[in-house]
Amino acid sequence: MALPHAKHLDVINVAPLGEALKGQVSTSLIKTDRIQLLHLVLAPHQDMPQHHVDDECTIHCLEGEVEIVMGLGVRQLRPGNVIVLPPKERHSVRARSEAALLVTLLLRGGDAGNQGGGGHRRDPDKDTPVKP
Repeated sequence: MALPHAKHLDVINVAPLGEALKGQVSTSLIKTDRIQLLHLVLAPHQDMPQHHVDDECTIHCLEGEVEIVMGLGVRQLRPGNVIVLPPKERHSVRARSEAALLVTLLLRGGDAGNQGGGGHRRDPDKDTPVKP
């Protein structure tokens, strides 16, 4: 069963969970027609495969350490660091420790891409996006 999204003007707590982070799951905190906030929780050494979203997005490291891997190089994020990715920037995420990220997606009519907000994953053997 899906958790309900927050609504406009709701206060959303994204404070670090510390020891309670282990075992938490990723959640979509709020989704409107124009933005979606995701609280992503990654286990140590967990990777998110290469993908992109159609518009700019932000990745804010709340706790732990992650690497954002792009064609332009690798950016390391630690707590308090945020990166803004340009539109259609192919990237993957590598957790170096238990980590929590706040991801902000800009949406068009409720979608971050042509696949209902899921972005686009790249088939490693092809250079074209595939449906998840």
